[in-house]
Amino acid sequence: MFAAIANAFRVPDLRKKIMFTLFILVLYRIGAHVPVPGVNATSIQATLDNLPALGMLNLFSGNALAQFSVFSLGVMPYITASIIMQLLQAAIPALERLKKEGEAGQQKITQYTRYLTVFIATVEAIGFIGMIFAGAIDYSGGLPRWFSMAVVVVTLVAGTTLIMWLAELITQRGIGNGMSLLIFASIISGFPAALASSLMFGNDGALGNALMVTLIIAVVLAVIMVVIYIDRGQRRIPVNYAKRVVGRRVMGGTSTYIPLKVNGANVIPIIFASAILSIPMQLALVINTPWFQSFANAISSGPLNWIVTFILIVFFSYFYTALIFNPIELSDNLRQQGGFIPGVRPGQKTVEYIQTVMNRIVLPGALFLGTIAVGTSILFSVTNNPLIQQFGGTSILIMVGVALETMTQIESQLKMRHYDGFFK
Repeated sequence: MFAAIANAFRVPDLRKKIMFTLFILVLYRIGAHVPVPGVNATSIQATLDNLPALGMLNLFSGNALAQFSVFSLGVMPYITASIIMQLLQAAIPALERLKKEGEAGQQKITQYTRYLTVFIATVEAIGFIGMIFAGAIDYSGGLPRWFSMAVVVVTLVAGTTLIMWLAELITQRGIGNGMSLLIFASIISGFPAALASSLMFGNDGALGNALMVTLIIAVVLAVIMVVIYIDRGQRRIPVNYAKRVVGRRVMGGTSTYIPLKVNGANVIPIIFASAILSIPMQLALVINTPWFQSFANAISSGPLNWIVTFILIVFFSYFYTALIFNPIELSDNLRQQGGFIPGVRPGQKTVEYIQTVMNRIVLPGALFLGTIAVGTSILFSVTNNPLIQQFGGTSILIMVGVALETMTQIESQLKMRHYDGFFK
């Protein structure tokens, strides 16, 4: 692995991409500590302590919400907008046609996603200021109340827009998926504080706390190993190519395979499920009714949250796999290139075979993701340890998935230049 890292920094353009990505991540973390003007941070922290349902939003913002920085809204508005656009593409024919237009259509969809992100961020910012953190704004400067609130709302929306821009810069000019890397940086930034809190947690003394932390870290490492094993798992469908004569050359007559990943959706189901579960809490900022507040708190933690999280992860595993994997298009490409699956007729039978195999391998991957995400949440509810809260199943799956995805991109760049990659 260390040799692969050294090789990555020997390639000039790859080194520039890695350094650019690290630079953007540093800027993102600096922005998470820049406070919004005219807000009492102590009052914000007290409100968060009374509303544990906001813990997931604070986690994905890298503790920016607790400090009420310019990046307090975090990546959730963009993720929510992306989910809505993904659903609309399957429901609205015009958006589906745009998706099939290639790069030009994708640019328009991206533009619509940006507009929707700004709208969602504005609604969330107004909800934060109007409902949850209304008492945290300092009106002692002599400015009108509406002006002070407007400054805070504009600052929060501008921070979300800047996060969206930084993520797109990483995706276009850096290494890896920009939004996923920002989430990764937000989660990993809380490790030192969570470790320190865990060492001082409870009444078992220093030795007891140290043993508990050691046990938790050992469990986390074991989970990471299992996650990597499942993530690298494949179902290989054999493909044969018939011989054909092109001019004076004989082509084909070879055998290969189609690699279908057990966890083809990677961390997307976890991120989408977390974003969906944060929507009631975000709506509760605007809908200030007792029954809806109770529902938002119930679905943010506890048994109802575990059940809904598990169901959403399984659903989005199938949904996202169906979006990115088209068996009809794959079958057509095989037929055009003279390829066929042994024992399966070309055409509709090939489509049905690939679809059946895909459905069968997605299920264990989805159940695995749901079990890891929910299992650690249950463990935290029993032990109430802050380290488990910070590095629960959702956090581990996101971090490992993003790390593997980024390493895969670096490895592909190294293989193009005849270097050995990370995975042997």
